[in-house]
Formats: sequence, C-alpha cells, structure tokens
Amino acid sequence: MERSYLSAEELATALRGGEVTSLELTEEAIARIERDDTAINALCVPDFDRARAAAQRADQARARGEDGPLLGIPVTVKESYNIAGLPTTWGMPENRDFVPAEDAEQVARITAAGAVILGKTNVPYMLQDIQTFNDIYGVTNNPWDHARTSGGSSGGSAAALAAGFGALSLGSDIAGSLRTPAHFCGVYAHKPTLGLASTRGMVPPHAPALPSPHDLAVVGPMARTARDLTLLLDIMAGPDPQTLGVAYRLALPPARHDRLADYRVLIIEDHPLIPTGSAVRTALNGVAETLTGNGARVDRHSPLLPDLTEAAILYVELLTAFAAAGFPLERYEQIRDQAAQLDPAHRGYDTAWLRGPAFTHRDWIRADNLREQHRRQWRQLFTEYDIVLCPVTPTPAFPHDHEHGLGERHIDIDGTTHPFHNQLAWAGVATMPGLPATAIPAGRSPEGLPVGVQLIGPMYEDRTPLRLAELLEQEIGGFQPPR
Repeated sequence: MERSYLSAEELATALRGGEVTSLELTEEAIARIERDDTAINALCVPDFDRARAAAQRADQARARGEDGPLLGIPVTVKESYNIAGLPTTWGMPENRDFVPAEDAEQVARITAAGAVILGKTNVPYMLQDIQTFNDIYGVTNNPWDHARTSGGSSGGSAAALAAGFGALSLGSDIAGSLRTPAHFCGVYAHKPTLGLASTRGMVPPHAPALPSPHDLAVVGPMARTARDLTLLLDIMAGPDPQTLGVAYRLALPPARHDRLADYRVLIIEDHPLIPTGSAVRTALNGVAETLTGNGARVDRHSPLLPDLTEAAILYVELLTAFAAAGFPLERYEQIRDQAAQLDPAHRGYDTAWLRGPAFTHRDWIRADNLREQHRRQWRQLFTEYDIVLCPVTPTPAFPHDHEHGLGERHIDIDGTTHPFHNQLAWAGVATMPGLPATAIPAGRSPEGLPVGVQLIGPMYEDRTPLRLAELLEQEIGGFQPPR
C-alpha cells in the first residue's frame, strides 16, 4: 500500500525508525491533495505553510530524542472546530470572515501530541445534513463515486481519509455525523460516550467556547483502521481542564473481551420506521457469519431491547429542541404556534419534528426523564450482551440531492422511496441514550460502493466496540483505497 494510505500507527513506526521524516510525509500529503482534491473537494481550508513549519518542528523534536503519540503525523480537522488563524464558518456565508483567536480543546490536544494539521475539511450548512455542501466551499464528492455524497456532516473528513489526505481526522456527531460519512466512504469512525471528550471550541461562529457539555452532541476520531481510532480517542478522551482546574484523563474500562469467541452480540437488522436495504442487510449478515464462525454468541431478538419507535421519537424531540435553542425569538414563537395546533394525544415520529423545537424547559425535563428510563433498559441489555450490531443508514452512499430541504427529500431503498429523515432513526439508537458506537467497513454493494455497520457498546465502555472492531478487521478486512 502506498505511503499515503498507511495508518497513523504505521507512520509513527516509520518516523521512529528514521525511514521517513515528517516533512517528507507532509509534502507527500500536500502534493496528493493538490493533485486529487479538485475533483473531491474534501479540504476546504488548506493550511500548508503552517503544516510544513509544524513538520519541521516535529523532525527537530525527534532529532532531540523527543516523541509523542502523533509526533509528525499529518492529519485533518473538521471545519467546525476552531483553529486559531483559520476561518470557522460552519458553511454559513454570513460567517465566511470569522476567524477565532484560540484553538478548540481537541485541536490543542492533537497539537500537543505532535500532529501536523494539513487544514480543515468541508461541512454542510450549519452541520445540518447527511450530505456535505455549502455556498462557501461547494460540494464534497465521494471518492468512490463523485456523483454520490460523502455523507455529513463530517463528510469532508471521511472523504479526505478515503482519498489519502492524512492519516486521521477530527469529526463530530449528533445525528450520525461521524458514522454516516465513514459508512459511505469505507473508513472507520467512533462516536464516543456522551461527555467523554471535551467539545469546547467545536461551536458555531461567534459562539463562546465554553467547557459546558452539549446535549446529544459529541466529538470523535476518524481513521482508516480500528487501532488508529483507539490511538486518537486516547488523546481526545477526558474532561475539559477548564471544568476541573487541572487536566486529567479518564481511565476507561478495558474491553470486555479479547477474542471474538467471547463476544455476545445482538443484531438489529430492521427498524420499525424504515426498511433496511439489501446491500446493508448483506453486510450485516456477513459480519454475523464471521462472528458465529469464530464462536461468538449472536442473537437477533431480545425482550431487553428498548422500544425503537419510542426511542426514535424521543431522539428527534431532544435533537430538535437542542437545535431550536439558538433560534431567534420570533422564529421560536412561530414554531410554538404551529406546535400548538398538533393533537396533544398524538405523539409520533413525524410530529416530533414539530413538537421538539417548541419544547419548554418543563417539556425537556420530562423527555430527559424518559431518556433515563431508556438508559436503564440499555444497562439491563448490556448485562446479557456486549455489543449491538446494526445499520448506520439503510443504504450505501446515494446520489447528491441538493434541491430540497430534509423534510422534502426522499431516499430510495431497493426501488421504493421513503422519507429522507426517517433514516436518522438508526443514528438515534446510540445517540439518544449517549452510548458509544464504532462504524466499521463491512463490505461492498453490487455497485462497488462501501457499506459499513455500527457496533454499539455500553456507556463508558468505549473500548469494547473498539476492540471488536479491531478483531473483525483482522477477519473481514477493513479500509481499501477507492478504485
């Protein structure tokens, strides 16, 4: 495999062995971006001069005998993270000139670990799509098929990894924004347990970079191997030092098992709100066969599983309440007037998109209490199982669709159209209760597109799905360069 596709772990070994310098790796990455990114448009804010300077500093540090987990390794960062001196726009034209003065906490952490930041990757407008396009930086294409989306909202990061633009990337997730792009582009991503990694500085333009947690939203690692996810998560994990006065790292429990044979896995193949397409179903069953073939316990039904429809409704209510918190008062009052027309006796997935944005604090407290009941059910389930295996979305990457809003679009699943936003129900399975979930490559569609699945684990036991991802990578393979 050419050097642009080596893992961060492999690059670190080569750097420590003197086989290559950081400046050489950085120049190779820059040359590749300049050659290939015109067609993909993954890196929207290049930062090549500072990357070269950082690479030179890394080589000088190594010459002095210093080391670090990411020392000299080229990486990218999602545009929504603040990086001092670079624009943070979230794809909003009115903020194209906003330049923060301080790095986001996670940018500071990877910089301290020695990473060389090549630049920032593209995002959808306000991060609110599972495609990546905006009026400032344009459309990011899937490296496997430029007519298809790379996913969103971390679509630029996933496309960059698939195209060989750096070994790692920082992303974020509230509605599958780490997992969906990884699934669409054939790479790995990990949505950490809610609150595990500090989100400070991953905020909209002009918003204060506060250490307070964001309900549902997380930041997380993206990579081309499962082991690299763990490498980057170990740097990202831990509370914000501004919250505690001193920095420290949270000691996560070890993985529950170290052999495939010991894992107990529940497969959720179908969701009551949207069918699973044949390509994703085939990938799920392929992983199931690998697990059973290696002695793992695999079940397809359990009375311990929380009600998926109620979970999806609650997820949308919390998601839209969170999004609407920043709406102007006039818009919020309009939404409340619309929600007041709803039948109070009807609480469904469709009405959740209208009811959630109008939540009062009293409404949110009730919803949060219901979420705690779901968390209790998940804790019970994870006494019987170690992992829940399920789709990320119902299909592989779909053709670009920029003509309509989310509520007006449709998704084609094996020749039948379904409401576009219903596919977010799969993201909500892990997001609503705050569970960790690892997206892994699991096969190819008949058209040759990547297909991924997600491994959902117990709260604060992120190492369990990450370790299973490593073990499965050894059996079924992992990332492959687009061809």
